[in-house]
Amino acid sequence: MTIRGPDPSPDHLLVGFGSALRHAGLAVTADRVQVFLRAVAVLDAGVAADVYWAGRAALCSGPDDTARYDDVFAAWFSGDLPRTAHRPRPAATTLQAGLESPDTDADGNDRSIAVAASQTEILRHRDVAELSAADRAELVRQFATLRPRAPVRRGARRRPSNRGEIDPRRTLRAQLRQVGEPARVLYRRRGTRPRRVVLLIDVSGSMRPYADSLLRLAHSLVRVAPRQVEVFTVGTRLTRVTPALRHRDPEYALRLAGDAVPDWSGGTRLGEVLKVFLDRWGQRGTARRAVVVVCSDGWERGDTTLLGEQLRRLAGLAHRVVWLNPHRGKPGYLPVQAGIVAVLPYLDDLIAGHSLASFADLLEVVADA
Repeated sequence: MTIRGPDPSPDHLLVGFGSALRHAGLAVTADRVQVFLRAVAVLDAGVAADVYWAGRAALCSGPDDTARYDDVFAAWFSGDLPRTAHRPRPAATTLQAGLESPDTDADGNDRSIAVAASQTEILRHRDVAELSAADRAELVRQFATLRPRAPVRRGARRRPSNRGEIDPRRTLRAQLRQVGEPARVLYRRRGTRPRRVVLLIDVSGSMRPYADSLLRLAHSLVRVAPRQVEVFTVGTRLTRVTPALRHRDPEYALRLAGDAVPDWSGGTRLGEVLKVFLDRWGQRGTARRAVVVVCSDGWERGDTTLLGEQLRRLAGLAHRVVWLNPHRGKPGYLPVQAGIVAVLPYLDDLIAGHSLASFADLLEVVADA
């Protein structure tokens, strides 16, 4: 099928299609449009299926963009979608209504308190990307219920204790004070020190619905251990936002972090950015014996071989590597993305990161590492 559009020039038509997608809410950047043009040049600009799949691969940030992409494609090129493009059917919705009064149960007891508690619990397990403005405001208030704990590790110095190994120096001094009379045997054991935590938060277009919540989660960790927690954002570049998140007010801290990040809703170059992190910070001590948490959906634009190599380096430095994927908690998820497949052999944990309940689970994993 020959594609028809408002401009006879193929390049102008394709660039205009990218602009239409941007106005529809997709994170279409100039470099993505260039990739789209190069892909169409290799294929056939006169075949709708070739243009459709080239645009879907280059211009969509993730699976959530597919529906809007299909709508704009059909409208822009004044035709139906290619036969090979199948939209997922929406899940059937079943509505049920009870016969009792909404404020009382079968025995006539007041249920308002129970309903409020159940709604709070439901909100804790809902996907933050699907929340309304009112639910997001309530979720922000519920972040205060999280109780992060900084992980600890065994220190090199030994401290007095009621059990452990015998402390010969203190025991001998105690006997000398007793002028040779038998004295109580004293013990010692190794103390504990805070373990460093490093968070690498993906702020690319596909992670846009989760970036705000993840930064709030990072702020709660920084408030507990400001000297042991480091936070970086990753996308097309690496940005350290730890100083901004050390402010007590979460709204002000997130505003400062947002001003410091230049690549919101851009592309994803995890391999290149992780290499910069390891070369500049990781090998110099930031990642050594630390708990490193990578918050990303694994949609990698660059070479996944480079990404796997950098995760291998990171696993050799860190005490524990945790990957938080928002799609991990959704029904039917399988770790088949190229980026996830490349890093999976080097991960200690692959956990969900789509709801407040999953954020609480992450804090437990970090505290117990």
